[in-house]
Amino acid sequence: MTIDKSLHLNYYNIEQGEKMEPIEVKLKRLPHYLKKEVEDYVDFLLEKRTKKSSKKPTLNWIGGLKEFKDQYTSLELQKKANEWRT
Repeated sequence: MTIDKSLHLNYYNIEQGEKMEPIEVKLKRLPHYLKKEVEDYVDFLLEKRTKKSSKKPTLNWIGGLKEFKDQYTSLELQKKANEWRT
């Protein structure tokens, strides 16, 4: 891994106002087995970020409780629905 030394010059945490060490420098100090763990985690984050739902959500649940509209108020129906789910 090549580390660009210009990355750590004057690199500050804008929110804290304190100097931060670049991740590349920290990574270089890790043992090999932990580097692999970091790589796996980064891959996970990238996959999670780029993963898109392949289909639009369906709204087939709309009206699913309409048979109870005369028995319960909206709030009571919400509470009942929560009870039924658990």
